[in-house]
Amino acid sequence: MHPWGKWGRSFVSYGTAAARAALADAGLDWSDIGSVVGADTMRCGYPGYVAGATFAQALGWQGARVTSVYAACASGAQAIGTARAQILAGLADVVLVVGADSTPKGFLAPAGGERPGDPDWLRFRVLGATNPAYFALYARRRMALYGDTAEDFAQVKVKNAAAGALNPLARYRARVTAEEVAASAVVADPLRLLDICATSDGGAALVLSSMEFARRHGRPDPVRVRAVSTVSPTYPKAVLDLPDIATDSAAAVSPAPHTFRASIARAAYEEAGLGPEDLSLAEVYDLSTALELEWYEDIGLCAPGEGAKLLRDGATALGGRLPVNTSGGLGSFGEAVPAQAIAQVCELTWQLRGTAGDRQVPGARVGITANQGLFGHGSAVVAVR
Repeated sequence: MHPWGKWGRSFVSYGTAAARAALADAGLDWSDIGSVVGADTMRCGYPGYVAGATFAQALGWQGARVTSVYAACASGAQAIGTARAQILAGLADVVLVVGADSTPKGFLAPAGGERPGDPDWLRFRVLGATNPAYFALYARRRMALYGDTAEDFAQVKVKNAAAGALNPLARYRARVTAEEVAASAVVADPLRLLDICATSDGGAALVLSSMEFARRHGRPDPVRVRAVSTVSPTYPKAVLDLPDIATDSAAAVSPAPHTFRASIARAAYEEAGLGPEDLSLAEVYDLSTALELEWYEDIGLCAPGEGAKLLRDGATALGGRLPVNTSGGLGSFGEAVPAQAIAQVCELTWQLRGTAGDRQVPGARVGITANQGLFGHGSAVVAVR
């Protein structure tokens, strides 16, 4: 990975730095790579639909197969899924996966132009509903349904900041108190500045290979990708999902028994032949502190409404029964959209290898990542060792 922050450089420099770090970690030369899959940088880093070929050119054209994918915040998982499919199909032995972004300060905004048929454009232009407004709706929903409090949300930030303080790649490496969260500015009630993640520059990369390739290159027991879930929502949706600001009617058709986010994890568990009881750790999408509590329930760590209790019991902190966001999460990194899901898998890899340093989860064997991309892109990866 390239350290995340606000560096003011091209996303290409972050992606190529992350790629070179991944190649060095794998003990491979760039010329060994048979395929490059790039997670597209569309919104902020560069005004074009470029990733795979951009990184291949920056590393030096050598004729590798190239693929570019876009699924908003799920782009990294789509890139990993594409690389894995190429390996399983026999199209490549070893694939480089890269994502990077350079993000302006402030709220993420829709692409320019007048596009009344675009639900993302509509929610910004017609309703003024920025991402934090959506996060606040979810937070208020949890307070109403489950009795969650602003203090519970603050404790998520306290937990993740403590982990981020141990991660040299994180943008924010200072511990935070609940009092500091409560004293930060209100952005979208009940969420404050320290309840929501920033926008960042950053890059992440992975080298994926077949087992045969790994063994030939002296890696007899590598971390294995056991599942990649990229499922879409099921009609009707009775809970808001960005960018839609309304739900479907459930008058004629009953909603599915599980939410969209829960279905993402369920598909990953089914493909992996594992369940939440097998997990050693999880990396989830803490776009806001309240959303992290939602993910606890969606990935099966506890029953609906019990996320805050799990947090209060200390189960999801470093040293707890099942640590969540040992990297420090987005609260410590900020959003660099095409790199985020790849960075989550980087953290799982270090944890499963036992090389995560001061934030290491003892004896880690199974991890899951989970997030969702705009417009209904599911994203979860299960890795094992």
